[in-house]
Amino acid sequence: MIVFLNGRFVPEEQALVSVFDRCFLYGDGLFETILIFNGKSFRWPAHLERLQRGADFLKIQLPFSPDELLSVANQLLRENQATHSLLRITLSRGIGIRGYSPKGAQKPSLIMSLHPAQAPAEKPPQWKVLISSFRLPANEPLAQFKTCNKLPQIMARAQADATEANEALLLNTDGFAVEGSSSNLFWIKENSVRTPPLAAGILPGVTRFVISELCKTLQVPLREATIDPQELPSTEGVFFSLTSQGIAEAVSVDGVKLSQSDLTKKLWAAYWDLVRHECGEQP
Repeated sequence: MIVFLNGRFVPEEQALVSVFDRCFLYGDGLFETILIFNGKSFRWPAHLERLQRGADFLKIQLPFSPDELLSVANQLLRENQATHSLLRITLSRGIGIRGYSPKGAQKPSLIMSLHPAQAPAEKPPQWKVLISSFRLPANEPLAQFKTCNKLPQIMARAQADATEANEALLLNTDGFAVEGSSSNLFWIKENSVRTPPLAAGILPGVTRFVISELCKTLQVPLREATIDPQELPSTEGVFFSLTSQGIAEAVSVDGVKLSQSDLTKKLWAAYWDLVRHECGEQP
């Protein structure tokens, strides 16, 4: 695999960063994961816009312009002959003085790499979900960006792995179910789709926004709301959105069976139709 590292295309075994890089030391950086379908990136502008907003918030200067980044991404796809994969962009503040202060870190690092992605199946993935004991802070400004500091999500996913669950569901400090370890949460109630508000402490997911677009197209009501995790079994369906798989349907939470909705399957099919349309492949 060829990797882009600070202006060079190198074999993955040569794609190395310093042990003094602040992203390695403190998670002082950002990342984006972009779906590559039919050799083309899906919703590149939305991912890049979130990366730029995060860089502005953290006061990290992107070392390449938007046009340069797109050119690099396209060349990386050609170098690796990638058709269906995940493109990861990692931005680090770079090397600075010892300690938490970002002083002296004036040379950010940017890496792009490609990773295998599962081809879409004939129906949404079916997930068993575990409610994690780890909590996310409500009204957290940093939740708006994909920072490289993801220990709550990592520990939550480790809990899910230990029970062979497919995903961990995290609550926030107000006690509401808010998001998966790597996914946004949705549920269906009274034939409408609901999802937590950003103020709950969740990431404004790119796929989350696509789901809102699809609801408008399909004339399905969607609104932001909060939900107690104990209420999930009484809903008409629960699903998650994420870049790598689009939509995954939850079939149980902590071993309690959940209802399954045709609306979830309808949104899943509409999502992949949209991906095929925007990436130049007919359904």
